[in-house]
Amino acid sequence: MIKRRALLKFAGLGLAAQTMAVGQYSWAVRPAQSASQRSAQTQQTGKRLIVVFLRGGIDGLNVVAPYQEDRYYQLRPTIAVPRPAQTGGLLKLDERFGLHPALAPILPLWQQGSLAFVQACGSPVLTRSHFDAQDYFETGEPGFHNTEGWMNRLLATSADVSPIEAATIGATIPKILAGDQPVANLPPGPNPLQPMALDRLPIAQAFDQIYGGDDALSQLYREAKATRATLRATFAADHEELANNGAPLPVTFAVDAAKLAQLMKRQPAVHLGFMALGGWDTHVEQGSSAGRLATLLGYLGEGLATLKQELGALYAETVVVVMSEFGRTLHENGNGGTDHGYGNVLWLLGGAVKGGKVYGDWTDLDRLENPRELPVHTDFRDPLRLALQRHLGLSERELAAVFPGHRMTQKLDLL
Repeated sequence: MIKRRALLKFAGLGLAAQTMAVGQYSWAVRPAQSASQRSAQTQQTGKRLIVVFLRGGIDGLNVVAPYQEDRYYQLRPTIAVPRPAQTGGLLKLDERFGLHPALAPILPLWQQGSLAFVQACGSPVLTRSHFDAQDYFETGEPGFHNTEGWMNRLLATSADVSPIEAATIGATIPKILAGDQPVANLPPGPNPLQPMALDRLPIAQAFDQIYGGDDALSQLYREAKATRATLRATFAADHEELANNGAPLPVTFAVDAAKLAQLMKRQPAVHLGFMALGGWDTHVEQGSSAGRLATLLGYLGEGLATLKQELGALYAETVVVVMSEFGRTLHENGNGGTDHGYGNVLWLLGGAVKGGKVYGDWTDLDRLENPRELPVHTDFRDPLRLALQRHLGLSERELAAVFPGHRMTQKLDLL
């Protein structure tokens, strides 16, 4: 006989942490409740929101560069990206800003009007700490270290009771999705279908017998089991095709972006997605139009283009937000890199986005009071709030629950 304690240990159930892991998947646990107990303010509309977090503090000043300003080139003699039309030059966006050439795969989105940028964007509570800054972006409450992420609070506004309303691809459930609402956590890479002990009939029957009651733990077990079955069915065809090719695909952002897009297309209940990419803390040998940052941006651009392609018609109903915890210093350091700064560029993609424009207040670099870094003129929650309000249809009361105490500081006509 398998003892209950052993089963709990095997299933990876930790009530204190309120997380259940089954095989390659994890679900954030919510208290057992009926549909009538869930908020019914926001109905499922088919709209999607995906957040891509660039951990480490990307150098937004080289992503969307002010090529018309001589000061940009004076402060960055070796890492500034050349002006448009020059060798390795920026891709011209407008009369002031250019896009890093490694991001050429997403330039068509700008030209089609579904890609926009918000310059000098960031947290109103300034910090150079990765831990603090990422925490502020993920909790949506700068200055406070809450245990709950704003995307999980967003889930609480939905009337849908599906156990897979939100999905994240990564090793663990990130802070931005931490909380009472359920979240499906898929492992990165091309094969999310590795078999587990619970797939064996005798063990599954033992679990079913033990967790056959109406208590919260039993309900949680059945919810997790149903979610795993749904996800396995969703990716079964892809797994067979991969096996037929004879080798796994490389683990890249493009692979994971395609996986998330396929999940959203096949499972309409999944309307929130999250992915994180590391490596953006470029203190050393950052490079210009080529080099370390350019290589990373190449993968990022390819992945975003893949995401758009794989979403297909659903792209018109999706908003993708790309953000990072802070920007970099205006001037390059002695190691050919940049250090932690403040203001940064936030990206928005999708059919609802009024693209082809760089938004936000901008102060010419030679007029800055602090010559070290770009200031924060736009609270990062402003564009996020617009996405939740105009794209997902949240009410003012729901917005206040997702971003407590926040008031708009900029008038942005992004969506």
